[in-house]
Amino acid sequence: MIVTEQEISELKDFIFELNSMTDSVVVVEGKRDSNALRRTGYRGEILEFHRFGGMVNFADSVAGYQRLIILFDRDRKGRTLTGRTIQLLQRRTKVDLTFKRKLRTITKGKIMFVEQLVSYESYLT
Repeated sequence: MIVTEQEISELKDFIFELNSMTDSVVVVEGKRDSNALRRTGYRGEILEFHRFGGMVNFADSVAGYQRLIILFDRDRKGRTLTGRTIQLLQRRTKVDLTFKRKLRTITKGKIMFVEQLVSYESYLT
């Protein structure tokens, strides 16, 4: 994969901005996504959707957070989870999709799955 200086710079800014978000939590689908975020420098709280045992348990558990930063994958399953999360939580907490959109823009669509961020690890750390 060809990586440009601009991508590296924008990804560093992306991780910095993600780290500076207070009163929020990042939500990913699974452990590999969580590990990829950690390896690229994210130090905040991460929740893994698969650990909650279903959408209802997930929604009940995360409703207490002020802001959920959703970083589900861009495949069919990820889009479905994003839609359901918005549907169940939009009146209970703020659901933030801006980081998901930024990631797509920065990588020009090369990153479909959050776990693919590890391919940038050597450039970011």
